[in-house]
Amino acid sequence: MTHSQTSRRRFIAGAGAAGTAALLSGCVTSTSSTSKTSSKGPVSLQSNLSAPQAKAAMQDLVAAYKKKGAVDLNTVAAETFRTQLPTYLTSANPPDVYTWYPGSVADAYARKNLLLGLDEVWTSPDLQRYSKALHTLCTSSSGKKVFVPTTYYWWGMFYRKSNFAKWGVTPPTDWDGFLDLCDKLKSKGVAPIGLGAGGNTAWVASAWFDYLDIRINGAQYHRELLAGKHRFDDPEVHKVFDRWKEVLPFFDPSGTAVAFQDATTALLNGRSGMMLIGTFFADAAPKDALDDIDFFRFPVIDPKVPLAEEAPTDGYFASARSGHRDQVFDLLRFLAGAEAQEIYLKGSSGTALPCHPDAKDTGTPLVVKGRKHVAEAAEVTQFFNRDSSDALQPTADAALTKFIAKPKEINSILTDWQRDAQKIWGA
Repeated sequence: MTHSQTSRRRFIAGAGAAGTAALLSGCVTSTSSTSKTSSKGPVSLQSNLSAPQAKAAMQDLVAAYKKKGAVDLNTVAAETFRTQLPTYLTSANPPDVYTWYPGSVADAYARKNLLLGLDEVWTSPDLQRYSKALHTLCTSSSGKKVFVPTTYYWWGMFYRKSNFAKWGVTPPTDWDGFLDLCDKLKSKGVAPIGLGAGGNTAWVASAWFDYLDIRINGAQYHRELLAGKHRFDDPEVHKVFDRWKEVLPFFDPSGTAVAFQDATTALLNGRSGMMLIGTFFADAAPKDALDDIDFFRFPVIDPKVPLAEEAPTDGYFASARSGHRDQVFDLLRFLAGAEAQEIYLKGSSGTALPCHPDAKDTGTPLVVKGRKHVAEAAEVTQFFNRDSSDALQPTADAALTKFIAKPKEINSILTDWQRDAQKIWGA
Protein backbone atom coordinates (compact mmCIF):
# COMPACT_ATOMS: atom_id res chain seq x y z
CA MET A 1 0.00 0.00 0.00
CA THR A 2 1.42 3.43 -0.90
CA HIS A 3 1.64 6.33 1.53
CA SER A 4 -1.02 8.21 -0.43
CA GLN A 5 -3.36 5.23 -0.24
CA THR A 6 -2.79 4.98 3.51
CA SER A 7 -3.54 8.67 3.97
CA ARG A 8 -6.70 8.45 1.89
CA ARG A 9 -7.98 5.44 3.78
CA ARG A 10 -7.33 7.08 7.13
CA PHE A 11 -9.07 10.18 5.85
CA ILE A 12 -12.16 8.23 4.74
CA ALA A 13 -12.38 6.40 8.04
CA GLY A 14 -12.05 9.61 10.04
CA ALA A 15 -14.51 11.63 7.98
CA GLY A 16 -17.06 8.84 7.78
CA ALA A 17 -17.05 8.13 11.50
CA ALA A 18 -18.08 11.70 12.44
CA GLY A 19 -21.21 11.66 14.58
CA THR A 20 -24.63 12.69 13.29
CA ALA A 21 -25.36 15.19 16.04
CA ALA A 22 -22.03 16.89 15.39
CA LEU A 23 -23.21 17.84 11.92
CA LEU A 24 -25.63 20.27 13.49
CA SER A 25 -23.58 22.10 16.12
CA GLY A 26 -20.05 22.80 17.32
CA CYS A 27 -17.00 24.86 16.44
CA VAL A 28 -13.86 24.43 14.38
CA THR A 29 -10.31 25.67 14.24
CA SER A 30 -8.45 26.88 11.18
CA THR A 31 -5.02 27.36 9.74
CA SER A 32 -3.53 29.66 7.13
CA SER A 33 -3.16 28.77 3.48
CA THR A 34 -1.29 30.12 0.50
CA SER A 35 -2.21 30.34 -3.17
CA LYS A 36 -1.79 32.52 -6.20
CA THR A 37 -2.45 36.24 -5.92
CA SER A 38 -5.76 37.61 -7.15
CA SER A 39 -6.42 39.39 -10.41
CA LYS A 40 -9.20 41.53 -11.79
CA GLY A 41 -12.42 40.28 -13.38
CA PRO A 42 -15.40 38.30 -12.10
CA VAL A 43 -15.09 34.98 -10.34
CA SER A 44 -16.37 32.12 -12.49
CA LEU A 45 -18.75 29.74 -10.69
CA GLN A 46 -19.27 26.38 -12.41
CA SER A 47 -22.51 24.74 -11.27
CA ASN A 48 -23.92 21.26 -11.85
CA LEU A 49 -27.28 22.27 -10.34
CA SER A 50 -29.17 22.15 -13.62
CA ALA A 51 -32.61 20.97 -12.44
CA PRO A 52 -35.10 23.86 -12.95
CA GLN A 53 -35.65 24.83 -9.31
CA ALA A 54 -32.03 24.32 -8.29
CA LYS A 55 -30.80 26.38 -11.25
CA ALA A 56 -33.21 29.20 -10.38
CA ALA A 57 -32.04 29.11 -6.77
CA MET A 58 -28.40 29.44 -7.85
CA GLN A 59 -29.35 32.43 -10.01
CA ASP A 60 -30.98 34.02 -6.96
CA LEU A 61 -27.84 33.35 -4.94
CA VAL A 62 -25.57 34.92 -7.55
CA ALA A 63 -27.87 37.95 -7.86
CA ALA A 64 -27.61 38.48 -4.11
CA TYR A 65 -23.81 38.24 -4.16
CA LYS A 66 -23.51 40.67 -7.07
CA LYS A 67 -24.49 43.45 -4.68
CA LYS A 68 -21.02 43.11 -3.19
CA GLY A 69 -18.84 41.35 -5.77
CA ALA A 70 -18.54 40.16 -9.37
CA VAL A 71 -19.33 36.55 -10.26
CA ASP A 72 -20.37 34.77 -13.45
CA LEU A 73 -22.53 31.66 -13.10
CA ASN A 74 -22.16 28.88 -15.66
CA THR A 75 -24.67 26.05 -15.26
CA VAL A 76 -23.75 22.75 -16.88
CA ALA A 77 -25.98 19.68 -17.25
CA ALA A 78 -25.35 17.57 -14.16
CA GLU A 79 -24.03 14.47 -15.92
CA THR A 80 -21.85 16.49 -18.29
CA PHE A 81 -20.39 18.28 -15.29
CA ARG A 82 -19.71 14.96 -13.56
CA THR A 83 -17.69 13.57 -16.47
CA GLN A 84 -15.93 16.85 -17.28
CA LEU A 85 -14.89 17.91 -13.77
CA PRO A 86 -11.36 16.41 -14.00
CA THR A 87 -10.93 18.24 -17.30
CA TYR A 88 -12.11 21.52 -15.79
CA LEU A 89 -9.67 21.25 -12.91
CA THR A 90 -6.66 20.34 -15.05
CA SER A 91 -7.24 22.86 -17.85
CA ALA A 92 -4.89 25.80 -18.38
CA ASN A 93 -7.60 28.34 -17.55
CA PRO A 94 -10.06 26.57 -15.24
CA PRO A 95 -13.24 27.97 -13.70
CA ASP A 96 -12.59 29.38 -10.24
CA VAL A 97 -15.28 27.82 -8.01
CA TYR A 98 -17.30 24.60 -8.39
CA THR A 99 -20.37 23.05 -6.82
CA TRP A 100 -19.37 19.57 -5.68
CA TYR A 101 -18.75 17.24 -2.74
CA PRO A 102 -16.47 17.17 0.34
CA GLY A 103 -14.93 14.11 1.92
CA SER A 104 -12.89 11.60 -0.05
CA VAL A 105 -13.96 13.06 -3.41
CA ALA A 106 -12.50 16.48 -2.63
CA ASP A 107 -9.49 14.84 -1.00
CA ALA A 108 -8.74 12.87 -4.18
CA TYR A 109 -8.47 16.13 -6.13
CA ALA A 110 -6.57 17.84 -3.32
CA ARG A 111 -3.95 15.08 -3.33
CA LYS A 112 -3.33 15.93 -6.98
CA ASN A 113 -2.80 19.59 -5.98
CA LEU A 114 -5.86 20.67 -7.97
CA LEU A 115 -7.76 22.43 -5.17
CA LEU A 116 -7.17 25.81 -3.58
CA GLY A 117 -6.39 25.69 0.15
CA LEU A 118 -9.23 27.35 2.08
CA ASP A 119 -7.81 27.57 5.61
CA GLU A 120 -8.03 31.37 5.43
CA VAL A 121 -11.73 31.18 4.49
CA TRP A 122 -12.43 28.99 7.52
CA THR A 123 -11.29 31.80 9.85
CA SER A 124 -14.58 33.58 9.08
CA PRO A 125 -17.01 33.89 12.02
CA ASP A 126 -19.61 31.83 10.17
CA LEU A 127 -17.37 28.85 9.47
CA GLN A 128 -15.83 28.92 12.93
CA ARG A 129 -19.30 27.99 14.22
CA TYR A 130 -19.70 25.02 11.90
CA SER A 131 -19.70 21.57 13.46
CA LYS A 132 -16.61 19.50 14.13
CA ALA A 133 -18.00 16.82 11.82
CA LEU A 134 -18.18 19.28 8.94
CA HIS A 135 -14.71 20.55 9.82
CA THR A 136 -13.37 16.98 9.49
CA LEU A 137 -15.32 16.33 6.30
CA CYS A 138 -13.86 19.43 4.64
CA THR A 139 -10.24 18.83 5.65
CA SER A 140 -7.97 16.97 3.25
CA SER A 141 -5.66 14.15 4.28
CA SER A 142 -2.80 16.67 4.25
CA GLY A 143 -4.56 18.67 6.96
CA LYS A 144 -5.70 21.59 4.81
CA LYS A 145 -9.28 22.69 4.44
CA VAL A 146 -10.33 22.42 0.80
CA PHE A 147 -14.14 22.67 0.88
CA VAL A 148 -16.96 24.92 2.10
CA PRO A 149 -20.17 22.99 2.91
CA THR A 150 -23.54 24.68 2.57
CA THR A 151 -26.33 22.08 2.56
CA TYR A 152 -26.96 18.42 3.23
CA TYR A 153 -29.86 16.13 2.41
CA TRP A 154 -31.04 12.58 2.92
CA TRP A 155 -31.90 9.50 0.93
CA GLY A 156 -34.99 7.42 1.55
CA MET A 157 -37.77 5.41 -0.06
CA PHE A 158 -39.94 8.19 -1.51
CA TYR A 159 -43.57 7.84 -2.55
CA ARG A 160 -46.75 9.87 -3.06
CA LYS A 161 -49.07 9.81 -0.06
CA SER A 162 -52.16 10.00 -2.27
CA ASN A 163 -51.03 6.98 -4.29
CA PHE A 164 -50.37 4.85 -1.22
CA ALA A 165 -53.82 5.82 0.10
CA LYS A 166 -55.43 4.96 -3.24
CA TRP A 167 -53.71 1.58 -3.31
CA GLY A 168 -54.51 0.88 0.33
CA VAL A 169 -50.91 0.33 1.44
CA THR A 170 -48.72 1.75 4.22
CA PRO A 171 -44.95 2.10 4.67
CA PRO A 172 -43.20 -1.02 6.04
CA THR A 173 -41.10 -1.21 9.18
CA ASP A 174 -38.81 -4.12 8.25
CA TRP A 175 -37.55 -6.15 5.30
CA ASP A 176 -40.37 -8.70 5.34
CA GLY A 177 -42.91 -5.89 5.42
CA PHE A 178 -41.11 -4.28 2.49
CA LEU A 179 -41.39 -7.47 0.43
CA ASP A 180 -45.09 -7.69 1.34
CA LEU A 181 -45.61 -4.10 0.19
CA CYS A 182 -43.92 -4.91 -3.12
CA ASP A 183 -46.21 -7.92 -3.56
CA LYS A 184 -49.31 -5.81 -2.96
CA LEU A 185 -48.24 -3.10 -5.42
CA LYS A 186 -47.36 -5.62 -8.10
CA SER A 187 -50.77 -7.28 -7.69
CA LYS A 188 -52.36 -3.91 -8.47
CA GLY A 189 -50.48 -3.57 -11.76
CA VAL A 190 -48.01 -1.04 -10.39
CA ALA A 191 -44.23 -1.37 -10.81
CA PRO A 192 -43.33 -1.41 -7.09
CA ILE A 193 -39.84 0.08 -7.32
CA GLY A 194 -38.60 2.76 -9.70
CA LEU A 195 -34.87 3.02 -10.33
CA GLY A 196 -33.71 5.46 -13.01
CA ALA A 197 -30.25 3.99 -13.63
CA GLY A 198 -30.40 4.50 -17.39
CA GLY A 199 -29.09 7.27 -19.59
CA ASN A 200 -26.30 9.06 -17.75
CA THR A 201 -27.55 8.28 -14.26
CA ALA A 202 -26.39 4.71 -13.71
CA TRP A 203 -24.91 5.91 -10.40
CA VAL A 204 -28.42 5.89 -8.88
CA ALA A 205 -28.15 2.10 -8.54
CA SER A 206 -25.28 2.59 -6.09
CA ALA A 207 -27.78 3.72 -3.48
CA TRP A 208 -29.17 0.18 -3.40
CA PHE A 209 -25.69 -1.25 -2.93
CA ASP A 210 -24.88 1.30 -0.23
CA TYR A 211 -28.04 0.73 1.76
CA LEU A 212 -28.01 -3.04 1.56
CA ASP A 213 -24.37 -3.08 2.63
CA ILE A 214 -24.84 -0.72 5.60
CA ARG A 215 -27.97 -2.63 6.66
CA ILE A 216 -26.28 -6.06 6.43
CA ASN A 217 -22.58 -5.42 7.14
CA GLY A 218 -22.68 -2.00 8.79
CA ALA A 219 -21.33 1.45 7.93
CA GLN A 220 -17.78 0.75 9.13
CA TYR A 221 -17.44 -2.30 6.88
CA HIS A 222 -18.94 -0.31 4.01
CA ARG A 223 -16.44 2.53 4.35
CA GLU A 224 -13.57 0.06 4.66
CA LEU A 225 -14.76 -1.77 1.54
CA LEU A 226 -14.83 1.45 -0.46
CA ALA A 227 -11.34 2.29 0.78
CA GLY A 228 -9.97 -1.03 -0.49
CA LYS A 229 -9.64 -2.77 2.88
CA HIS A 230 -12.05 -5.53 1.79
CA ARG A 231 -12.73 -7.12 -1.57
CA PHE A 232 -15.85 -6.76 -3.70
CA ASP A 233 -15.89 -10.54 -4.14
CA ASP A 234 -15.84 -11.23 -0.37
CA PRO A 235 -18.63 -13.39 1.15
CA GLU A 236 -20.02 -10.31 2.94
CA VAL A 237 -20.60 -8.58 -0.39
CA HIS A 238 -22.27 -11.70 -1.79
CA LYS A 239 -24.78 -11.40 1.07
CA VAL A 240 -25.70 -7.94 -0.22
CA PHE A 241 -26.60 -9.32 -3.62
CA ASP A 242 -28.47 -12.28 -2.15
CA ARG A 243 -30.85 -9.79 -0.53
CA TRP A 244 -30.98 -7.63 -3.65
CA LYS A 245 -32.09 -10.66 -5.66
CA GLU A 246 -35.15 -10.92 -3.41
CA VAL A 247 -36.45 -7.55 -4.63
CA LEU A 248 -35.20 -7.57 -8.24
CA PRO A 249 -38.55 -8.97 -9.53
CA PHE A 250 -40.24 -5.87 -8.17
CA PHE A 251 -38.09 -3.33 -10.02
CA ASP A 252 -39.53 -1.35 -12.91
CA PRO A 253 -38.41 -3.28 -16.05
CA SER A 254 -37.24 0.02 -17.56
CA GLY A 255 -35.06 0.73 -14.51
CA THR A 256 -31.76 0.67 -16.40
CA ALA A 257 -33.22 2.21 -19.56
CA VAL A 258 -34.40 5.59 -18.24
CA ALA A 259 -32.65 8.30 -16.26
CA PHE A 260 -33.73 9.14 -12.71
CA GLN A 261 -35.59 12.22 -13.94
CA ASP A 262 -37.88 9.98 -16.04
CA ALA A 263 -38.20 7.54 -13.16
CA THR A 264 -39.26 10.47 -10.98
CA THR A 265 -42.02 11.29 -13.46
CA ALA A 266 -43.20 7.67 -13.36
CA LEU A 267 -43.28 7.85 -9.55
CA LEU A 268 -45.27 11.07 -9.52
CA ASN A 269 -47.68 9.75 -12.15
CA GLY A 270 -48.30 6.54 -10.22
CA ARG A 271 -46.71 4.20 -12.74
CA SER A 272 -44.27 3.12 -10.04
CA GLY A 273 -44.89 2.93 -6.33
CA MET A 274 -41.70 4.09 -4.63
CA MET A 275 -38.10 4.99 -5.32
CA LEU A 276 -34.84 5.02 -3.38
CA ILE A 277 -33.57 8.51 -4.13
CA GLY A 278 -32.19 11.67 -2.55
CA THR A 279 -34.30 14.76 -1.98
CA PHE A 280 -32.64 16.45 -4.95
CA PHE A 281 -35.19 14.67 -7.17
CA ALA A 282 -37.77 17.19 -5.93
CA ASP A 283 -35.97 20.01 -7.77
CA ALA A 284 -37.36 18.52 -10.99
CA ALA A 285 -40.85 17.90 -9.55
CA PRO A 286 -43.79 20.31 -9.86
CA LYS A 287 -44.00 22.47 -6.73
CA ASP A 288 -47.67 21.57 -6.30
CA ALA A 289 -46.65 17.91 -5.86
CA LEU A 290 -44.23 18.53 -2.97
CA ASP A 291 -46.88 18.44 -0.25
CA ASP A 292 -47.91 14.97 -1.45
CA ILE A 293 -44.39 13.51 -1.28
CA ASP A 294 -43.33 11.43 1.70
CA PHE A 295 -40.66 8.83 2.47
CA PHE A 296 -39.84 5.96 4.77
CA ARG A 297 -36.53 4.65 6.04
CA PHE A 298 -34.79 1.97 3.94
CA PRO A 299 -35.95 -1.16 5.77
CA VAL A 300 -33.90 -2.58 8.60
CA ILE A 301 -32.61 -6.06 7.73
CA ASP A 302 -30.55 -6.95 10.80
CA PRO A 303 -31.64 -5.10 13.99
CA LYS A 304 -28.23 -5.79 15.52
CA VAL A 305 -26.49 -3.61 12.92
CA PRO A 306 -26.26 0.06 14.04
CA LEU A 307 -28.65 2.23 12.06
CA ALA A 308 -26.90 4.26 9.36
CA GLU A 309 -28.35 6.62 6.77
CA GLU A 310 -27.06 8.27 3.60
CA ALA A 311 -26.97 12.03 4.17
CA PRO A 312 -24.62 13.64 1.64
CA THR A 313 -23.21 17.13 2.11
CA ASP A 314 -22.93 19.61 -0.77
CA GLY A 315 -21.02 22.84 -1.21
CA TYR A 316 -18.04 24.29 -3.03
CA PHE A 317 -14.36 23.93 -3.72
CA ALA A 318 -12.02 26.10 -5.83
CA SER A 319 -9.31 25.55 -8.40
CA ALA A 320 -5.71 25.75 -7.23
CA ARG A 321 -5.01 27.55 -10.52
CA SER A 322 -7.47 30.34 -9.85
CA GLY A 323 -6.06 33.80 -10.40
CA HIS A 324 -8.82 35.32 -8.24
CA ARG A 325 -7.80 34.15 -4.82
CA ASP A 326 -9.16 37.07 -2.79
CA GLN A 327 -12.42 37.24 -4.77
CA VAL A 328 -12.86 33.46 -4.45
CA PHE A 329 -12.36 33.67 -0.70
CA ASP A 330 -14.92 36.47 -0.46
CA LEU A 331 -17.50 34.52 -2.47
CA LEU A 332 -16.99 31.39 -0.37
CA ARG A 333 -17.38 33.34 2.86
CA PHE A 334 -20.68 34.67 1.52
CA LEU A 335 -21.87 31.18 0.54
CA ALA A 336 -21.03 29.91 4.03
CA GLY A 337 -23.37 32.44 5.62
CA ALA A 338 -26.88 31.79 6.89
CA GLU A 339 -28.43 34.36 4.54
CA ALA A 340 -26.98 32.75 1.41
CA GLN A 341 -28.13 29.27 2.44
CA GLU A 342 -31.64 30.52 3.14
CA ILE A 343 -31.75 32.21 -0.26
CA TYR A 344 -30.84 28.93 -1.93
CA LEU A 345 -33.36 26.87 0.03
CA LYS A 346 -36.15 29.35 -0.66
CA GLY A 347 -35.50 29.32 -4.41
CA SER A 348 -35.10 25.55 -4.77
CA SER A 349 -37.53 22.79 -3.81
CA GLY A 350 -36.54 23.51 -0.21
CA THR A 351 -35.97 19.86 0.65
CA ALA A 352 -32.32 20.26 1.68
CA LEU A 353 -31.01 21.23 5.12
CA PRO A 354 -28.58 24.11 5.74
CA CYS A 355 -25.13 23.56 7.23
CA HIS A 356 -25.00 26.93 9.00
CA PRO A 357 -26.28 26.52 12.58
CA ASP A 358 -28.36 29.71 12.35
CA ALA A 359 -29.84 29.19 8.89
CA LYS A 360 -33.52 28.29 8.87
CA ASP A 361 -34.74 25.38 6.77
CA THR A 362 -38.12 25.57 5.04
CA GLY A 363 -39.87 23.91 7.96
CA THR A 364 -42.17 21.79 5.81
CA PRO A 365 -43.40 18.50 7.29
CA LEU A 366 -41.11 16.64 4.86
CA VAL A 367 -38.04 18.61 5.97
CA VAL A 368 -38.90 18.28 9.66
CA LYS A 369 -39.20 14.52 9.18
CA GLY A 370 -35.95 14.45 7.16
CA ARG A 371 -33.98 16.29 9.83
CA LYS A 372 -35.25 13.85 12.47
CA HIS A 373 -34.46 10.94 10.14
CA VAL A 374 -30.80 11.98 9.93
CA ALA A 375 -30.54 12.87 13.62
CA GLU A 376 -31.75 9.41 14.66
CA ALA A 377 -29.03 7.63 12.69
CA ALA A 378 -26.16 6.11 14.64
CA GLU A 379 -23.86 6.78 11.68
CA VAL A 380 -24.00 8.78 8.46
CA THR A 381 -22.56 7.76 5.12
CA GLN A 382 -22.29 10.07 2.11
CA PHE A 383 -22.80 8.01 -1.06
CA PHE A 384 -20.74 5.48 -3.02
CA ASN A 385 -18.47 7.89 -4.90
CA ARG A 386 -18.41 10.38 -2.03
CA ASP A 387 -17.17 7.71 0.36
CA SER A 388 -14.68 6.38 -2.21
CA SER A 389 -13.84 8.56 -5.22
CA ASP A 390 -15.27 9.80 -8.50
CA ALA A 391 -12.83 7.42 -10.20
CA LEU A 392 -14.35 4.36 -8.51
CA GLN A 393 -17.95 5.21 -9.44
CA PRO A 394 -17.78 3.87 -13.03
CA THR A 395 -16.72 0.46 -11.69
CA ALA A 396 -19.89 0.38 -9.60
CA ASP A 397 -22.03 1.56 -12.52
CA ALA A 398 -20.76 -1.28 -14.70
CA ALA A 399 -21.10 -3.97 -12.02
CA LEU A 400 -24.52 -2.99 -10.71
CA THR A 401 -26.26 -2.48 -14.05
CA LYS A 402 -24.91 -5.82 -15.23
CA PHE A 403 -26.16 -7.48 -12.04
CA ILE A 404 -29.65 -6.06 -12.54
CA ALA A 405 -29.67 -7.43 -16.09
CA LYS A 406 -27.96 -10.77 -15.34
CA PRO A 407 -28.20 -11.59 -11.60
CA LYS A 408 -27.15 -15.20 -12.15
CA GLU A 409 -23.71 -13.98 -13.24
CA ILE A 410 -23.00 -12.38 -9.87
CA ASN A 411 -19.81 -14.40 -9.24
CA SER A 412 -18.07 -13.19 -12.38
CA ILE A 413 -19.51 -9.69 -11.93
CA LEU A 414 -17.94 -9.33 -8.48
CA THR A 415 -14.66 -10.81 -9.67
CA ASP A 416 -14.54 -8.23 -12.46
CA TRP A 417 -15.55 -5.44 -10.07
CA GLN A 418 -12.70 -6.26 -7.71
CA ARG A 419 -10.23 -6.33 -10.62
CA ASP A 420 -11.41 -2.94 -11.90
CA ALA A 421 -11.48 -1.41 -8.43
CA GLN A 422 -7.98 -2.63 -7.70
CA LYS A 423 -6.72 -0.66 -10.69
CA ILE A 424 -8.19 2.51 -9.19
CA TRP A 425 -6.85 1.86 -5.71
CA GLY A 426 -3.43 1.03 -7.10
CA ALA A 427 -3.21 4.15 -9.27
